[in-house]
Amino acid sequence: MGDMEDTHFETGDAGASATFPMQCSALRKNGFVMLKARPCKIVEMSTSKTGKHGHAKVHLVGIDIFSGKKYEDICPSTHNMDVPHVKREDYQLTDIDDGFLVLMSDGGDIREDLKIPDGELGVQLRSEFDNGKDLLCTVLKSCGEECVIAIKTNTAAEK
Repeated sequence: MGDMEDTHFETGDAGASATFPMQCSALRKNGFVMLKARPCKIVEMSTSKTGKHGHAKVHLVGIDIFSGKKYEDICPSTHNMDVPHVKREDYQLTDIDDGFLVLMSDGGDIREDLKIPDGELGVQLRSEFDNGKDLLCTVLKSCGEECVIAIKTNTAAEK
Protein backbone atom coordinates (compact mmCIF):
# COMPACT_ATOMS: atom_id res chain seq x y z
CA MET A 1 0.00 0.00 0.00
CA GLY A 2 2.98 2.33 0.37
CA ASP A 3 3.36 2.96 -3.38
CA MET A 4 -0.03 4.66 -3.71
CA GLU A 5 1.47 8.17 -3.43
CA ASP A 6 2.72 8.26 -7.02
CA THR A 7 -0.71 7.45 -8.47
CA HIS A 8 -1.97 10.22 -10.75
CA PHE A 9 -5.62 11.00 -11.39
CA GLU A 10 -5.78 13.53 -14.20
CA THR A 11 -9.54 13.89 -14.44
CA GLY A 12 -12.13 13.86 -11.74
CA ASP A 13 -15.28 12.90 -13.59
CA ALA A 14 -17.72 10.41 -12.13
CA GLY A 15 -17.17 7.96 -14.97
CA ALA A 16 -20.78 8.19 -16.10
CA SER A 17 -21.33 6.76 -19.55
CA ALA A 18 -22.16 9.06 -22.45
CA THR A 19 -24.74 6.50 -23.62
CA PHE A 20 -27.25 4.04 -22.21
CA PRO A 21 -28.64 0.85 -23.77
CA MET A 22 -32.20 0.64 -25.08
CA GLN A 23 -33.92 -2.17 -26.90
CA CYS A 24 -34.16 -1.45 -30.61
CA SER A 25 -37.93 -1.95 -30.69
CA ALA A 26 -38.36 0.72 -27.99
CA LEU A 27 -36.67 3.43 -30.06
CA ARG A 28 -38.97 6.07 -31.55
CA LYS A 29 -38.85 8.59 -34.38
CA ASN A 30 -37.39 11.94 -33.24
CA GLY A 31 -35.57 10.12 -30.44
CA PHE A 32 -31.78 9.81 -30.27
CA VAL A 33 -29.57 6.83 -31.04
CA MET A 34 -25.88 6.13 -31.69
CA LEU A 35 -25.34 5.23 -35.36
CA LYS A 36 -21.76 4.48 -36.49
CA ALA A 37 -20.55 5.82 -33.11
CA ARG A 38 -22.19 9.23 -33.71
CA PRO A 39 -25.14 10.71 -31.77
CA CYS A 40 -28.07 10.92 -34.21
CA LYS A 41 -31.69 11.97 -34.20
CA ILE A 42 -33.94 9.30 -35.68
CA VAL A 43 -35.74 10.67 -38.74
CA GLU A 44 -37.04 7.42 -40.21
CA MET A 45 -37.55 3.95 -38.91
CA SER A 46 -39.20 0.84 -40.26
CA THR A 47 -39.55 -2.72 -39.01
CA SER A 48 -39.38 -5.76 -41.26
CA LYS A 49 -41.32 -8.93 -40.61
CA THR A 50 -39.77 -11.79 -38.73
CA GLY A 51 -37.85 -14.02 -41.12
CA LYS A 52 -37.16 -17.70 -41.20
CA HIS A 53 -34.98 -17.47 -38.10
CA GLY A 54 -37.42 -15.33 -36.17
CA HIS A 55 -35.85 -11.90 -35.81
CA ALA A 56 -37.68 -8.77 -36.87
CA LYS A 57 -35.19 -6.22 -38.16
CA VAL A 58 -35.40 -2.49 -37.51
CA HIS A 59 -34.09 -0.15 -40.21
CA LEU A 60 -32.98 3.17 -38.68
CA VAL A 61 -32.14 6.40 -40.49
CA GLY A 62 -30.65 9.14 -38.36
CA ILE A 63 -29.10 12.55 -38.82
CA ASP A 64 -25.97 13.42 -36.85
CA ILE A 65 -27.01 16.09 -34.33
CA PHE A 66 -23.71 17.95 -34.76
CA SER A 67 -22.67 17.56 -38.40
CA GLY A 68 -26.07 16.95 -40.05
CA LYS A 69 -24.74 13.86 -41.89
CA LYS A 70 -27.15 11.01 -42.56
CA TYR A 71 -26.45 7.56 -41.12
CA GLU A 72 -28.33 4.28 -41.54
CA ASP A 73 -28.27 1.03 -39.62
CA ILE A 74 -30.21 -2.22 -39.45
CA CYS A 75 -30.42 -4.25 -36.28
CA PRO A 76 -32.63 -7.01 -34.84
CA SER A 77 -35.50 -5.52 -32.82
CA THR A 78 -34.53 -7.53 -29.73
CA HIS A 79 -30.96 -6.20 -29.65
CA ASN A 80 -29.90 -3.22 -27.59
CA MET A 81 -28.74 0.00 -29.21
CA ASP A 82 -26.79 2.76 -27.49
CA VAL A 83 -28.77 5.93 -26.87
CA PRO A 84 -26.73 9.08 -26.17
CA HIS A 85 -27.45 11.29 -23.19
CA VAL A 86 -28.39 14.57 -24.86
CA LYS A 87 -28.50 17.73 -22.79
CA ARG A 88 -29.89 20.97 -24.10
CA GLU A 89 -29.16 24.27 -22.41
CA ASP A 90 -29.87 27.91 -23.16
CA TYR A 91 -27.12 30.49 -22.74
CA GLN A 92 -27.27 34.25 -23.12
CA LEU A 93 -24.87 35.61 -25.73
CA THR A 94 -22.84 38.42 -24.17
CA ASP A 95 -20.07 38.90 -26.74
CA ILE A 96 -18.32 37.46 -29.78
CA ASP A 97 -14.56 37.26 -29.33
CA ASP A 98 -12.31 36.21 -32.22
CA GLY A 99 -14.77 33.66 -33.64
CA PHE A 100 -15.72 32.31 -30.22
CA LEU A 101 -19.01 32.97 -28.45
CA VAL A 102 -18.97 34.42 -24.95
CA LEU A 103 -21.98 32.80 -23.31
CA MET A 104 -23.55 33.22 -19.88
CA SER A 105 -25.60 30.50 -18.21
CA ASP A 106 -28.66 31.13 -16.03
CA GLY A 107 -26.41 30.79 -12.98
CA GLY A 108 -24.14 33.59 -14.23
CA ASP A 109 -21.27 31.32 -15.29
CA ILE A 110 -19.35 32.60 -18.32
CA ARG A 111 -17.93 30.26 -20.94
CA GLU A 112 -15.91 31.17 -24.03
CA ASP A 113 -15.14 27.77 -25.55
CA LEU A 114 -17.78 27.46 -28.27
CA LYS A 115 -17.09 28.57 -31.82
CA ILE A 116 -19.63 30.42 -33.94
CA PRO A 117 -21.65 27.71 -35.71
CA ASP A 118 -20.95 27.14 -39.42
CA GLY A 119 -23.40 27.97 -42.17
CA GLU A 120 -26.55 30.05 -42.08
CA LEU A 121 -27.00 29.90 -38.31
CA GLY A 122 -23.58 31.47 -37.74
CA VAL A 123 -24.26 34.25 -40.26
CA GLN A 124 -27.66 34.96 -38.70
CA LEU A 125 -26.20 34.92 -35.18
CA ARG A 126 -23.43 37.36 -36.08
CA SER A 127 -25.72 39.82 -37.92
CA GLU A 128 -28.39 39.83 -35.20
CA PHE A 129 -25.74 40.32 -32.52
CA ASP A 130 -24.19 43.19 -34.51
CA ASN A 131 -27.65 44.78 -34.72
CA GLY A 132 -27.73 44.91 -30.94
CA LYS A 133 -30.25 42.13 -30.38
CA ASP A 134 -30.16 40.23 -27.09
CA LEU A 135 -29.80 36.58 -28.10
CA LEU A 136 -30.22 33.23 -26.40
CA CYS A 137 -28.19 30.35 -27.84
CA THR A 138 -29.43 26.77 -27.44
CA VAL A 139 -26.45 24.47 -26.90
CA LEU A 140 -26.75 20.73 -27.46
CA LYS A 141 -24.31 18.58 -25.52
CA SER A 142 -23.73 14.88 -26.09
CA CYS A 143 -20.80 12.41 -26.04
CA GLY A 144 -18.31 15.09 -25.03
CA GLU A 145 -19.27 17.35 -27.95
CA GLU A 146 -21.17 20.59 -27.83
CA CYS A 147 -22.54 22.98 -30.41
CA VAL A 148 -25.04 25.79 -30.83
CA ILE A 149 -28.07 24.41 -32.67
CA ALA A 150 -30.48 27.34 -32.43
CA ILE A 151 -30.72 31.00 -31.49
CA LYS A 152 -33.67 33.08 -30.40
CA THR A 153 -34.19 36.65 -29.32
CA ASN A 154 -34.22 37.01 -25.55
CA THR A 155 -37.65 38.41 -24.68
CA ALA A 156 -37.10 38.24 -20.93
CA ALA A 157 -34.24 40.74 -21.00
CA GLU A 158 -34.54 43.68 -18.64
CA LYS A 159 -34.61 46.81 -20.75
